Amino acid sequence: MNAPVTGVPPRPAVAPANPNPAGANTGVPGGQATGGAAQRPNVLSLSIKDQAGLYAAYMPFLSRGGIFVPSNRPFRLGEQVFLVLSLLDRPQKYQVQGTVAWITPAGTPMKTPGVGVHLPDDDNGRSLKRAVEEILGKAIESGRPTQTL
Repeated sequence: MNAPVTGVPPRPAVAPANPNPAGANTGVPGGQATGGAAQRPNVLSLSIKDQAGLYAAYMPFLSRGGIFVPSNRPFRLGEQVFLVLSLLDRPQKYQVQGTVAWITPAGTPMKTPGVGVHLPDDDNGRSLKRAVEEILGKAIESGRPTQTL
């Protein structure tokens, strides 16, 4: 590196505009970086007030469980999202980074538009799945319709 010119303060080191070269795991399908930087996941927030609402939102047919979140925003299957979830009167907010595994587009007859978030295979995801299944108990086996099926 060249020595700075006298009287001119040295410039701080600058990170490259795109730390993820093409083909790197950017979280975007196809490995393409968007806009020169890794894309941050969309944040979804949901507060479920009662057991019936939780039953309607829970997706037990996904291997790690999932939560349906009403939304009119466009999503893609496989997209990473960050979910902040409040359950009933519990003070804890569950925060998980999951994957879009279900999309109900706007205009679907008799269904609320939104996305199903597949819970992650980590401590936060397992903790949320346990909490949901504890609250629902045997109701999980009910044949009542939900937001997804």
